Amino acid sequence: MSPSVGPNGLETDERPWGAYHVLDDESNFKVKRIEVLPGKRLSYQRHARRSEHWFLVEGTAVVTIDGQRRDVSAGDAVDIPVGTDHRIENASDARVVFVEVQHGDYFGEDDIVRLEDDYGRTGS
Repeated sequence: MSPSVGPNGLETDERPWGAYHVLDDESNFKVKRIEVLPGKRLSYQRHARRSEHWFLVEGTAVVTIDGQRRDVSAGDAVDIPVGTDHRIENASDARVVFVEVQHGDYFGEDDIVRLEDDYGRTGS
């Protein structure tokens, strides 16, 4: 399934782990609202051309940064430098919502290197 255009004219997409909605998209940053369903997780991945800042607004999650796991909850922030392996997972029975600010010079899906993936997308 490919992304569609949301009511704000920006990209939105349903994924096996939840959904994302682009809130702003400029040449040097992109802002997304991301929802992770209970028991789901995003791929363990890295990016060569962007850093990310996550601000959790709802729920509790486990974040893995370069192999180090830590619990986060609403109000917590996570910084992910360029080239850092990272993942967020929802081990609870309620949804997790966070705002992701990407900063860099390129935000395409082909800048994602998936190291582990529950949905068969490893290596892409």
